[in-house]
This record gives sequence, structure tokens and C-alpha cells, in this order.
Amino acid sequence: MKTKLIFALLVITTTSLMGSSFAVAKIGLEYVSPLLLVGIRFTVAGILMAAFVLLFQRTHPKRAADWLKMAVVGAVQTAGVMGAIFLSLRTITAGESAILTFTNPLLVVIFGTLLMGVRYRRFQWWGVFIGFTGVFITMGAHLDLEIGTLFGFAAAVSWAVGTLLIKKWGMLFDTWVLTAYQMLFGGLILLFGSALLEDALLIFNPVSIFVLVWLAIPASIIQFAIWFFLLKKGHPGKVSAFLFLAPFFGVLSGWLLLDETVGWSLVLGGALIFSGIFLVNWPVKEGK
Repeated sequence: MKTKLIFALLVITTTSLMGSSFAVAKIGLEYVSPLLLVGIRFTVAGILMAAFVLLFQRTHPKRAADWLKMAVVGAVQTAGVMGAIFLSLRTITAGESAILTFTNPLLVVIFGTLLMGVRYRRFQWWGVFIGFTGVFITMGAHLDLEIGTLFGFAAAVSWAVGTLLIKKWGMLFDTWVLTAYQMLFGGLILLFGSALLEDALLIFNPVSIFVLVWLAIPASIIQFAIWFFLLKKGHPGKVSAFLFLAPFFGVLSGWLLLDETVGWSLVLGGALIFSGIFLVNWPVKEGK
């Protein structure tokens, strides 16, 4: 019983950190431009985690081709996903961005089938259908088709591609080494993108410093550490099923921190998306 309670508390902690980062990031955008903010976040987190894996002498790649693969993962998983999320927050709410972004498990099923020939079970396809019905309700009934809507969905697409790349290449790397360097590479790409594409805004005050520290350490390093611990201790499929909690916390934190309105279309659409994610990730018993 005690073990299950600890597991539940860790699940709530890591998914709440995932979800709350949307609202915290939206606050930060008042003081730091989007690509610069997310670039600083992951460059700092990547440097700290790289120092960790070097200190504990985790196995590093020896071939240049493997370092390139980690850089590609960083470009898609960190730069693509997080850059699109932070850009989306300029025109849509934190809750809307969270819900759109976390449709990525549904896209993994579609892309995995089309691009990698992966075979999925029937009830996983039901999950995809239910989930995208929720997206249709959310977008059609609540969201204006802002540019942020497209960025939010682009984040989901990029995350799905990143997930498939990690499934394909992940066994080549130590998990902590891959996490550290893909964040670092992604952060550096985002900083370069900020210098190239935006008129950088950076205002240092207690709020902006808190946002940067929160996003880099609790919402990145601590959240990743807990998530990987849960994946190692529990069944990966069952653990991943709890991802549906992250957009819930995204909506909740947007309501608490930003006074964002939670309409019935968002509630209904979000509930269907959560159900779809749950079905897509929940494993069947061995032998079935």
C-alpha cells in the first residue's frame, strides 16, 4: 500500500510539473521573448544534466554519427516541440496549448503505422478516434483558429516524430546521456533561432528569474528524473498512460495562475483526448 501511495504521489508530481510549465511559461513571456526563454531553459538544464552524466561517468557515444543522432533528436524533441509550444502561448491559452500538445501519443500510432510499419491493437485505434474527436470538439467549438492553434498542433507532431526517433535510436544510448545532450543541443538550436528570427526581449526581475529557474530545474531536470524513475520501476505502458494527467494540470494551472476560462467544449474535448491517450498507452496482458 505504501509503495502504491509513493508511486501515485510521484506520478502526480511529474505530470503536474509537465502541465504547470505551460502557465509558468506564459507568465515568463511578459519578460522574455518565446524562443529566447525556451532556449535559456533547455540550455541551462542541458548543461546541468551534462555535468551530472560526466560526473557519474555515464557511457557516452564514441562515434560522430551517434552524436549527430542525438543532435537530431534534440532538434525535433526539444527545439521543435518546445519552440512551437512557447510560440503558441502568444495567442492561445496555456490550457489549450497543453491539450493540443499532448495529443502526441495519438499521432505516434498514426505515424508509427505509416512510417515504420508498426502494428497497433484495435482498442488503440479506438483511442486515436476518440482522441481526435476530442480535438475536433476543442478546436471547432472553443478555439479560434489562431496561429497559436497551428503551433500547438505542430508541437504534437514534432513530439510524435521525436518519440519514434527515440524508439528507433534509443537503445544506442544511455538514457540519461541522451536526455542531457538532446536538451543541450535543442536549447542551443533555440538560442540560435532566437538570435536569427526574433527581436529578443529579456527583462531581469524577480518574476522572470523565478520563471527561468522553475522551468530549467523543477519543470525539466526534476520532472525528467522522476519520469525516468517511474518508467524504470513500473510497466512503461502503464506509466505512459498517466500522461493524460499532464494536460489536465495544464488546464488547472492556467485557471489558477492566469484566470483562464475553462468552457464546456474544452472540458468535453479534453476528456475525450485524455480517454484516447489512456487507451493508446494502456497495455494488454502478456500473451494477448
